[in-house]
Amino acid sequence: MSIRDTDAAALVMEATPRDFFDLLKPRVMSLVVFTALTGMYLAPGTLHPVLAAISLLAIAVGAGASGALNMGYDADIDAVMTRTAKRPVPAGRVSREAALGFGTMLSAGSVLLLGMTSNWLAATLLAITILFYVGVYTLYLKRRTPQNIVIGGAAGALPPVVGWAAVTGDVTWAPVILFAIIFLWTPAHFWALAILKKDDYARAGIPMLPVVASRTETRRQILIYAVLTAVSGVLPTLFGFASPFYAVVAAGLGAWMVTRALVLRSADEAGERRAATRLFAVSIVYLFALFGALIADHAVAGLLW
Repeated sequence: MSIRDTDAAALVMEATPRDFFDLLKPRVMSLVVFTALTGMYLAPGTLHPVLAAISLLAIAVGAGASGALNMGYDADIDAVMTRTAKRPVPAGRVSREAALGFGTMLSAGSVLLLGMTSNWLAATLLAITILFYVGVYTLYLKRRTPQNIVIGGAAGALPPVVGWAAVTGDVTWAPVILFAIIFLWTPAHFWALAILKKDDYARAGIPMLPVVASRTETRRQILIYAVLTAVSGVLPTLFGFASPFYAVVAAGLGAWMVTRALVLRSADEAGERRAATRLFAVSIVYLFALFGALIADHAVAGLLW
């Protein structure tokens, strides 16, 4: 065994279960689980509750596997950013090799589990999600283009499609619309965070939009995507799988997010951080509330009809 292998083994022995849990990016995983659950709940057809729970677990594990692989490959970036320097790999609690091995094992296991408990279309979509997030976003886009989060956002938008496919075995317009909502929501959400962490990204050499573009252009792009997000939020009603009451809620939530984007656009330099912080927080509430409204609307419709 080489010295490097010995050091890696020692790091694994020193790591705690919490360190490996942190590799899964549990806060990101919670959003993935909720949007995937929404896709499963809205889907026509039935899946045995036990199989549905196992399928949702598989999707969650797949999301966590993506996070572990991301942390393994991005250890050099994470080490120079204050926001991520305390993560298990850059902090030295878990070796890069262990993180990559852990992520690879969970990726394969989650895809196989989903295929065996639901169907192989859902499993294939989960595999595509993992491969896109790791291979396209992490290894290529993130370090090369300010559109990294726009294109890479497709990976984070796929969970409701996977959840839908797990129940139905197919993909229709409804899950595609759920995908579009998250896809269009992602840039405004992450660019608001990037404004707050601009110095971190610049130090790490990551060409996030606030790093490479002017404040005016960044704010303009955020506003454009906030408006597109608000418009996409009412599409479920227009396409017939949500009620007019949902559309009212979606419109209100969309107006809230657009208002915060307008405040950010008009903020002076001193008020920029506060406006970006509020937009970031509102964007999180927006997505959880919107998908929660879809679930509630579907539940009420089921009781009525």
